[in-house]
Amino acid sequence: MRKLGLSRRELFERIERAALIPLPADDWEFAEWRRARVSLDYHVEVHDFLYSVPHALIRAEVDVRVTTRMVEMFHRGQRVAVHERRYMGARHGTTPEHMPSAHRRYAEWSPERFRRWAGKIGPNTEALIVAVLASRPHPEQGFRTCLGILRSYRGLEASRVEAVSARAVELGVFNCKGVAALIARKGSPATDDRASPLIDHANLRGPGYYN
Repeated sequence: MRKLGLSRRELFERIERAALIPLPADDWEFAEWRRARVSLDYHVEVHDFLYSVPHALIRAEVDVRVTTRMVEMFHRGQRVAVHERRYMGARHGTTPEHMPSAHRRYAEWSPERFRRWAGKIGPNTEALIVAVLASRPHPEQGFRTCLGILRSYRGLEASRVEAVSARAVELGVFNCKGVAALIARKGSPATDDRASPLIDHANLRGPGYYN
Protein backbone atom coordinates (compact mmCIF):
# COMPACT_ATOMS: atom_id res chain seq x y z
CA MET A 1 0.00 0.00 0.00
CA ARG A 2 3.01 2.32 0.51
CA LYS A 3 3.74 2.18 -3.23
CA LEU A 4 0.22 3.36 -3.99
CA GLY A 5 0.32 6.08 -1.43
CA LEU A 6 -3.24 5.26 -0.36
CA SER A 7 -4.81 3.21 2.40
CA ARG A 8 -7.31 0.43 1.82
CA ARG A 9 -10.07 2.65 3.15
CA GLU A 10 -9.15 5.41 0.68
CA LEU A 11 -9.12 2.93 -2.23
CA PHE A 12 -12.51 1.63 -1.17
CA GLU A 13 -14.03 5.09 -0.92
CA ARG A 14 -12.56 6.18 -4.27
CA ILE A 15 -13.18 3.06 -6.41
CA GLU A 16 -15.47 0.46 -4.87
CA ARG A 17 -18.12 2.32 -2.89
CA ALA A 18 -19.70 3.85 -5.99
CA ALA A 19 -20.08 0.37 -7.51
CA LEU A 20 -22.01 -1.02 -4.55
CA ILE A 21 -25.81 -1.19 -4.49
CA PRO A 22 -28.00 -1.10 -1.36
CA LEU A 23 -28.74 -4.37 0.39
CA PRO A 24 -32.21 -5.84 -0.31
CA ALA A 25 -34.97 -4.63 1.99
CA ASP A 26 -35.90 -8.25 2.83
CA ASP A 27 -33.57 -10.98 4.01
CA TRP A 28 -32.92 -13.83 1.59
CA GLU A 29 -35.25 -16.75 2.22
CA PHE A 30 -35.13 -20.27 0.87
CA ALA A 31 -38.06 -21.05 -1.45
CA GLU A 32 -39.41 -24.36 -2.71
CA TRP A 33 -40.93 -24.40 -6.19
CA ARG A 34 -43.41 -26.93 -7.52
CA ARG A 35 -46.02 -27.38 -10.25
CA ALA A 36 -49.64 -28.03 -9.31
CA ARG A 37 -53.01 -28.28 -10.98
CA VAL A 38 -55.88 -26.23 -9.55
CA SER A 39 -58.68 -28.44 -8.28
CA LEU A 40 -62.36 -27.94 -9.08
CA ASP A 41 -62.76 -26.18 -5.73
CA TYR A 42 -60.19 -23.59 -6.99
CA HIS A 43 -57.69 -24.55 -4.29
CA VAL A 44 -54.15 -25.90 -4.54
CA GLU A 45 -52.83 -28.39 -1.98
CA VAL A 46 -49.48 -27.56 -0.40
CA HIS A 47 -48.13 -29.72 2.42
CA ASP A 48 -51.61 -30.95 3.43
CA PHE A 49 -53.16 -27.46 3.43
CA LEU A 50 -55.31 -25.89 0.71
CA TYR A 51 -54.86 -22.38 -0.72
CA SER A 52 -57.25 -20.61 -3.09
CA VAL A 53 -56.57 -19.07 -6.48
CA PRO A 54 -59.01 -17.14 -8.71
CA HIS A 55 -61.80 -19.55 -9.68
CA ALA A 56 -61.20 -18.87 -13.39
CA LEU A 57 -58.02 -20.98 -13.09
CA ILE A 58 -59.86 -24.20 -12.25
CA ARG A 59 -57.95 -27.14 -13.81
CA ALA A 60 -55.10 -24.86 -14.89
CA GLU A 61 -51.46 -25.58 -13.99
CA VAL A 62 -49.74 -23.07 -11.74
CA ASP A 63 -46.26 -22.60 -10.31
CA VAL A 64 -46.21 -22.59 -6.52
CA ARG A 65 -43.51 -20.86 -4.48
CA VAL A 66 -43.39 -21.99 -0.85
CA THR A 67 -41.33 -20.38 1.91
CA THR A 68 -41.53 -20.70 5.67
CA ARG A 69 -43.90 -17.72 5.75
CA MET A 70 -45.70 -17.44 2.43
CA VAL A 71 -47.34 -19.49 -0.32
CA GLU A 72 -47.50 -17.81 -3.73
CA MET A 73 -49.12 -19.04 -6.95
CA PHE A 74 -48.05 -17.94 -10.43
CA HIS A 75 -49.80 -18.52 -13.74
CA ARG A 76 -47.84 -17.85 -16.91
CA GLY A 77 -45.34 -15.78 -14.98
CA GLN A 78 -47.93 -13.60 -13.23
CA ARG A 79 -48.58 -13.90 -9.50
CA VAL A 80 -52.27 -14.70 -9.08
CA ALA A 81 -52.46 -15.48 -5.35
CA VAL A 82 -50.48 -15.07 -2.16
CA HIS A 83 -51.27 -16.56 1.25
CA GLU A 84 -49.68 -16.68 4.66
CA ARG A 85 -48.46 -20.25 5.05
CA ARG A 86 -50.55 -22.41 7.38
CA TYR A 87 -49.16 -24.93 9.82
CA MET A 88 -52.21 -25.63 11.98
CA GLY A 89 -55.91 -24.91 12.24
CA ALA A 90 -58.32 -25.04 9.33
CA ARG A 91 -56.99 -26.70 6.17
CA HIS A 92 -58.46 -24.10 3.81
CA GLY A 93 -56.93 -20.71 3.22
CA THR A 94 -59.54 -18.97 1.07
CA THR A 95 -59.47 -15.41 -0.23
CA PRO A 96 -63.08 -14.18 -0.65
CA GLU A 97 -62.27 -12.51 -3.97
CA HIS A 98 -61.31 -15.92 -5.38
CA MET A 99 -64.73 -17.40 -4.69
CA PRO A 100 -67.12 -17.65 -7.63
CA SER A 101 -70.10 -17.19 -5.34
CA ALA A 102 -68.73 -13.80 -4.36
CA HIS A 103 -69.55 -12.26 -7.73
CA ARG A 104 -71.09 -14.75 -10.18
CA ARG A 105 -72.83 -18.08 -10.31
CA TYR A 106 -70.60 -21.13 -10.31
CA ALA A 107 -70.70 -22.41 -13.88
CA GLU A 108 -69.62 -26.06 -13.93
CA TRP A 109 -69.84 -27.33 -10.35
CA SER A 110 -72.37 -26.42 -7.68
CA PRO A 111 -73.78 -27.89 -4.44
CA GLU A 112 -76.97 -28.76 -6.31
CA ARG A 113 -75.02 -30.78 -8.89
CA PHE A 114 -73.42 -32.88 -6.17
CA ARG A 115 -76.80 -33.37 -4.49
CA ARG A 116 -78.35 -34.62 -7.72
CA TRP A 117 -75.41 -36.94 -8.32
CA ALA A 118 -75.69 -38.40 -4.83
CA GLY A 119 -79.49 -38.53 -5.00
CA LYS A 120 -79.30 -40.92 -7.94
CA ILE A 121 -77.68 -43.43 -5.58
CA GLY A 122 -80.06 -42.99 -2.68
CA PRO A 123 -81.31 -40.70 0.10
CA ASN A 124 -78.56 -41.66 2.56
CA THR A 125 -75.85 -40.76 0.09
CA GLU A 126 -77.55 -37.47 -0.69
CA ALA A 127 -77.77 -36.76 3.05
CA LEU A 128 -74.04 -37.41 3.41
CA ILE A 129 -73.15 -35.02 0.60
CA VAL A 130 -75.43 -32.34 2.07
CA ALA A 131 -73.73 -32.81 5.44
CA VAL A 132 -70.26 -32.50 3.91
CA LEU A 133 -71.18 -29.23 2.19
CA ALA A 134 -72.83 -27.88 5.34
CA SER A 135 -69.76 -28.69 7.46
CA ARG A 136 -67.59 -26.21 5.53
CA PRO A 137 -67.59 -22.42 5.98
CA HIS A 138 -68.19 -22.14 2.23
CA PRO A 139 -69.85 -24.94 0.19
CA GLU A 140 -67.14 -24.78 -2.48
CA GLN A 141 -64.61 -25.94 0.09
CA GLY A 142 -66.45 -29.26 0.24
CA PHE A 143 -66.41 -29.92 -3.51
CA ARG A 144 -63.09 -31.80 -3.41
CA THR A 145 -64.35 -34.05 -0.59
CA CYS A 146 -67.70 -34.70 -2.27
CA LEU A 147 -65.99 -35.66 -5.50
CA GLY A 148 -63.60 -37.98 -3.68
CA ILE A 149 -66.41 -39.69 -1.76
CA LEU A 150 -68.58 -40.22 -4.82
CA ARG A 151 -65.65 -41.56 -6.82
CA SER A 152 -64.80 -44.01 -4.03
CA TYR A 153 -68.31 -45.45 -4.39
CA ARG A 154 -67.70 -46.52 -7.99
CA GLY A 155 -68.16 -50.24 -8.52
CA LEU A 156 -70.09 -50.74 -5.25
CA GLU A 157 -73.68 -51.91 -5.04
CA ALA A 158 -76.18 -49.19 -4.23
CA SER A 159 -77.26 -50.96 -1.04
CA ARG A 160 -73.66 -51.04 0.20
CA VAL A 161 -73.15 -47.38 -0.65
CA GLU A 162 -76.33 -46.41 1.16
CA ALA A 163 -75.29 -48.36 4.26
CA VAL A 164 -71.84 -46.72 4.29
CA SER A 165 -73.35 -43.26 3.79
CA ALA A 166 -75.85 -43.77 6.61
CA ARG A 167 -73.08 -44.87 8.96
CA ALA A 168 -70.89 -41.91 7.96
CA VAL A 169 -73.67 -39.46 8.77
CA GLU A 170 -74.32 -41.22 12.08
CA LEU A 171 -70.65 -41.01 13.08
CA GLY A 172 -70.09 -37.53 11.66
CA VAL A 173 -67.49 -38.78 9.18
CA PHE A 174 -67.34 -36.07 6.52
CA ASN A 175 -63.99 -36.72 4.84
CA CYS A 176 -62.68 -39.08 2.17
CA LYS A 177 -60.36 -41.07 4.43
CA GLY A 178 -63.10 -41.77 6.94
CA VAL A 179 -65.57 -42.91 4.30
CA ALA A 180 -62.88 -45.07 2.67
CA ALA A 181 -62.29 -46.73 6.05
CA LEU A 182 -66.00 -47.52 6.34
CA ILE A 183 -65.99 -48.99 2.83
CA ALA A 184 -62.99 -51.17 3.68
CA ARG A 185 -64.68 -52.76 6.66
CA LYS A 186 -66.11 -56.19 6.17
CA GLY A 187 -69.69 -56.85 7.10
CA SER A 188 -72.32 -54.25 7.80
CA PRO A 189 -71.03 -50.74 8.57
CA ALA A 190 -73.93 -50.31 10.97
CA THR A 191 -72.66 -53.05 13.28
CA ASP A 192 -68.89 -52.89 12.87
CA ASP A 193 -68.38 -50.36 15.66
CA ARG A 194 -70.47 -52.13 18.25
CA ALA A 195 -68.45 -53.31 21.20
CA SER A 196 -67.87 -57.06 21.39
CA PRO A 197 -69.12 -58.73 24.59
CA LEU A 198 -66.51 -59.45 27.23
CA ILE A 199 -65.39 -63.02 27.67
CA ASP A 200 -66.89 -64.66 30.76
CA HIS A 201 -63.98 -66.11 32.72
CA ALA A 202 -63.52 -67.15 36.34
CA ASN A 203 -60.36 -65.04 36.70
CA LEU A 204 -62.07 -61.82 35.63
CA ARG A 205 -62.83 -59.45 38.51
CA GLY A 206 -66.27 -57.96 38.48
CA PRO A 207 -67.24 -54.46 39.66
CA GLY A 208 -68.03 -55.81 43.12
CA TYR A 209 -64.36 -56.61 43.71
CA TYR A 210 -63.56 -52.90 44.16
CA ASN A 211 -66.42 -52.13 46.58
